[in-house]
Amino acid sequence: MSTVLYLTARNTKLFFKDKGMFFTSLITPAILLVLYTTFLGRIYKQSAQAVLQAIPVAEQLIDSFVAGQLISSILAVSCVTVAFSSNFLMVQDRANGTLGDITIAPVRPSALATGYYLATLLSTLIICLVSLVVCLGYMGLVGWYMSPSDIVLLVADVCLLALFGTALSSVINFFLRTQGQISALSAIISAGYGFICGAYMPISQFTTGLQKFVKLLPGTYGTALLRSHALGGVFAQMEQDQVPQAAIAALKDMVDCNLYINGSAVSASTMYTILGTAVVALLAGYILLNMAKRKR
Repeated sequence: MSTVLYLTARNTKLFFKDKGMFFTSLITPAILLVLYTTFLGRIYKQSAQAVLQAIPVAEQLIDSFVAGQLISSILAVSCVTVAFSSNFLMVQDRANGTLGDITIAPVRPSALATGYYLATLLSTLIICLVSLVVCLGYMGLVGWYMSPSDIVLLVADVCLLALFGTALSSVINFFLRTQGQISALSAIISAGYGFICGAYMPISQFTTGLQKFVKLLPGTYGTALLRSHALGGVFAQMEQDQVPQAAIAALKDMVDCNLYINGSAVSASTMYTILGTAVVALLAGYILLNMAKRKR
């Protein structure tokens, strides 16, 4: 256990000490917030107004609806992309020969793998929780309708998505060996993950075939959970303001708070089950990969 703790502390310290990896991970949520508010905010607002049409809704409430959609998108992307950035230390150690130096000492492969995983998870949680605080501050400036339970659920969502991102990055990064592979994968993840998880564009806007494919991916349900909890207070306020239920349901469908499989709505508990099962399966895969490597 002491070896695992030492390796975790060593890897975490090196990540935050590496200015390139750290600032790249930290600046990603900030850049997304600026880009979303600058380019997507107006589109999201126009879409909401098109659904509400002549229904009288306070301007601040619509702005808060847009802000909730923006911050849920940022957090959905950051929990995975930051995990990949944090976990690149494992690949760097392998590429520059540091891993060979570490294994000269009597360090068990299982302790080494656990140290990388825990350090990645810890670094990802620190950055993503700080991002959550910034996002909540932005919500406070735009219009605050969130309840304490919404915040608790958002924290739980971020933690679960960080677990998912860490497990996914651990399995994929296990096969990387060079700095070039790191750069290529980083570009692919940064550019593509936001689309396939429904963060950049709601999957309700996708074609039918693409919707079916995206609904097979666990990250989609993480985005839906974040959406629901970031916008829970907004929808509750709309109900108090007597906005028709049909309009509220249309808004929920538009931003993927509601997901449907074969015409049936997927419950929040099912979404948590899907995401949790994916984490367990990826962790099992990571363990099996390290066991197979040890045997070889």
